[in-house]
Amino acid sequence: MSILKINDQNEIYYELTEPKDNRHTFVFVNALTGNTNAWNGIIGDKITEDGNGFLTYNFRGQDNSKFSEELNLDTDLIVSDLCLLIENLKLKNIILVGLSIGGLYASLALEKGVKSNGLVLINTLRKNNSRLKWINETMVNVARYGGTSLLMDMNMPVIASPSFLDKMKPNALNPNNYKGLEENSGVFKLMKGSLTANWDIDWSKIEVPVLIMTGHHDKVFRISDDIDQIANSMNNVQRLEFLDSGHLIPLENPNEFATHLNQFAKKLT
Repeated sequence: MSILKINDQNEIYYELTEPKDNRHTFVFVNALTGNTNAWNGIIGDKITEDGNGFLTYNFRGQDNSKFSEELNLDTDLIVSDLCLLIENLKLKNIILVGLSIGGLYASLALEKGVKSNGLVLINTLRKNNSRLKWINETMVNVARYGGTSLLMDMNMPVIASPSFLDKMKPNALNPNNYKGLEENSGVFKLMKGSLTANWDIDWSKIEVPVLIMTGHHDKVFRISDDIDQIANSMNNVQRLEFLDSGHLIPLENPNEFATHLNQFAKKLT
């Protein structure tokens, strides 16, 4: 268990596996309700087998990372923490990998000057419009009244593949788990803070090679025309369509996901 201490009330929990022979280090940026467990196990093992390393960490507000109660866990703070962690660990030859809004945070870190050899966006691309704002605000409201259990139960049928639903079903749909989040809880502050995210980022300014992964069972955020338009504005893009996965590709299909990460890294050497 490793900790980057910011001050007495603020810490970032992280796990780092160094690469071999100066190869790449994947820096995994969580979704809002995620944690380091999303990247460990199959994904981490396949990455290290190929000689690459990886960094997983939790945002302030997620498991094992501490935050001051008066802080707003907004976009600026999350992106600044990502930059701070990379700088303090003196990471080289990194590839930023972001799931959902984590991909936006990774892209914003590039804007702040983080040096990365590549960028992987997993079901990130979406347009800032009334539909997206409605979805984001509704998710915050659901978490306020029913917690993450109700949020996941509500979302899963429209973001995940049928096979993943079957896997999740035994621990889902239990009303006893629907407990609203406290306003000062980490996850709720992160969700509320995510409403500050600027989805109007100029994607065309990203200069590093980009790998875009899209899961076709994601019926919430996957708007094909919008993704095509954004992807076509980028300079150096490779696209992968996961026909049998949804929004949570690393959890739904970790073997294929990790294989593609290693292949992407090889193209950057």
